[in-house]
Amino acid sequence: MKLVRRKQLQETVELNITAFMNLMVILVPFLLITAVFSRMTVLELNLPALDAMQRENDNSEVKLQLQVVIRPNAIILRDANLGVLKKLNRSGDEINWKIFTKVLLEVKTRFPEEKGIALLLDKSVSYKTLIQVMDRVKSADVVEMVSVVNVELFPNVSIGDAPEETVSGPPTVGDTL
Repeated sequence: MKLVRRKQLQETVELNITAFMNLMVILVPFLLITAVFSRMTVLELNLPALDAMQRENDNSEVKLQLQVVIRPNAIILRDANLGVLKKLNRSGDEINWKIFTKVLLEVKTRFPEEKGIALLLDKSVSYKTLIQVMDRVKSADVVEMVSVVNVELFPNVSIGDAPEETVSGPPTVGDTL
């Protein structure tokens, strides 16, 4: 018996990539458009000096060590050497930014070469408040004649934990500058 082999005619099958090409035509521009808007912002922060020996070596000249203590009920602007310069009470997220900026501008006019400031935060202060204070400390808008000028205040920002609140104690410098 003879086996008959039939020749199978094989047709070449073409791949249908139309759907894939349609997907790429839509996907590639979408990815290019969204890539422009997804940038990461990096803030450079300096950590406060923890070494006490470094502080003792710098006793030749007393410098301004400006600190902003942020508590849930107040924002305290102080110098590490002199004490409290100004205390601003706050309720919730409401802060009087005009007075805060005015005090910072006064300090900047007295110490124009100073660029550093330390933000000391209470543990219950929100991240939003930190960013708001950080923005206000770095620069301020000042009206000069008929134009608004952005003035650099203290761009070198350090972040740390606020010291524990004392219940009572004598005032050091006073409530105002």
